Amino acid sequence: MSHVKLPPPPALESGALRVVALGGLGEIGRNMTVFEFGGRLLIVDCGVLFPEDNQPGVDLILPDFGPIADRWQDVEAVVLTHGHEDHIGALPYLLRHRPDIPVLGSRLTLAFVEAKMREHRITPHLTAASDRERVTLGPFDVEFLAVNHSIPDAMALAIRTPAGTVLHTGDFKMDQLPLDGRITDLNSFARLGDEGVDLLMIDSTNAEVPGFVSSERDIVPVLDAVFLRAEGRIIVASFASHVHRIQQVIDMAALHGRKVAFVGRSMVRNMGIARDLGYLQIPGGMLVASDDLPDLPDDEAVLICTGSQGEPMAVLSRIANRDHPINVGPSDTVVLASSLIPGNENAVFRVINGLAKLGAHVVHKGNALVHVSGHAAAGELQYVYNIVKPRNVLPIHGEWRHMRANAALAEGVGIASERITLAEDGTVMDLADGVLSVAGYLPVGFVYVDGSSVGDVTETSLKDRRVLGEEGFISVFVAVDIVDGVIVAGPEIHARGFGPDDEIAGALTEQVARAVEQALSDGADETHELQQRIRRVVGKWVNSTHRRRPMIIPVVVEA
Repeated sequence: MSHVKLPPPPALESGALRVVALGGLGEIGRNMTVFEFGGRLLIVDCGVLFPEDNQPGVDLILPDFGPIADRWQDVEAVVLTHGHEDHIGALPYLLRHRPDIPVLGSRLTLAFVEAKMREHRITPHLTAASDRERVTLGPFDVEFLAVNHSIPDAMALAIRTPAGTVLHTGDFKMDQLPLDGRITDLNSFARLGDEGVDLLMIDSTNAEVPGFVSSERDIVPVLDAVFLRAEGRIIVASFASHVHRIQQVIDMAALHGRKVAFVGRSMVRNMGIARDLGYLQIPGGMLVASDDLPDLPDDEAVLICTGSQGEPMAVLSRIANRDHPINVGPSDTVVLASSLIPGNENAVFRVINGLAKLGAHVVHKGNALVHVSGHAAAGELQYVYNIVKPRNVLPIHGEWRHMRANAALAEGVGIASERITLAEDGTVMDLADGVLSVAGYLPVGFVYVDGSSVGDVTETSLKDRRVLGEEGFISVFVAVDIVDGVIVAGPEIHARGFGPDDEIAGALTEQVARAVEQALSDGADETHELQQRIRRVVGKWVNSTHRRRPMIIPVVVEA
């Protein structure tokens, strides 16, 4: 339910645990939760959300740090569940406020964080944690538990406090045959269930999907068939953090006698990290630099690049737009080894169509099993509910439809509906005496990153950008002598998005001049009033002629 009309929460009662979601509820991304006990804060994850088509010019969207903006010194640590951008991408922006906040996570997660921090010229205080390790962070006792996901070294978190125990699953699934042999630690989940879990915060992304998610190993026959059919180069687009998928591609390339090149800065960086830490195995002599690709026969080359979500500046999008040194043609095969993140559908289909237009054979999840999800499906979620037996449930990491489906699963296994909380970003919840209740709401919004600008872009400026992009722009310049009530220069009319300037000017110049002259004769003596007259005349003409509502900028100066 919506909590935006609730008042701000009261002061936290002694002995209670407060949970504040700053991102990740009702959306896929911006995952960030703040826990408070005894005046101290623990932050779990700090991720970004990627912009949609209706947010032009935006690079990233951050959680809103406003509710803790004056409490940085109260933060004990940031604990990370895994290394995906929607869980770590906003960390550099958080550490700008206090760089010495301890950051804890698995080895691979922290290696990705460290590389990201170098780009932002921040030296973080990192502490690696291993499976089943327990760490005391002020009043919080945190235990790290192995979970299987689409990136190695993912963790769930058991957070013990005097107010009760929270199990935060992070992103997880229950693949029984993972490529690295590291399965979800269901023994520990059951152990915690026996000890008593007061609050289960559980991944909702695949709650609408029945049964169990397929194993990563099910992809192998499909990839084998792709390699057998491919006549020329094979170009695989994947997340730059999907080490398991990339390992599968490398193994298949070795089986078919092909060499591999990583293309794209983030791909090269992350796979270098994964290889150095032993998470990625590449046979000797198999990896080549992208600059050496022209010297390699097409039927011996595999390119692994970024851009599986249609990101405009990623390698695959640039290839599809013929804006990259790598060109594709009829002999090439392109594999999009990922699923569609909600909101990215149009961008991905544009890339697929662009590649198809160039003659490439495009393989994607819509026509082949080239990706399996990293998130637990309904059967797996029910399994967790039954072994954990939580007193309270908070579905997380999903859009509203996912969270509602997850709530229905919890209720279906016997958890009372009043013990299941559906919340949104900004909702403040308190755990006391074994009960989770909504305490209030703190206003939070989207914080947009546009180049080097953080938080300067507002919803109003985004609306202006959308109008400029969709409806066009018309500027009108007029110089007047208000004392004599005459026009001394202009009107000069310029338009964008309507066709030739002279066509618009020819239709509007006389109308604008008459409107200004009439206003002056009526006694108008302020430029603002004249500008409003011009805006109404131009707007009425454009609406009746073109059925559009452009941005109209009238400029009136006194001579």
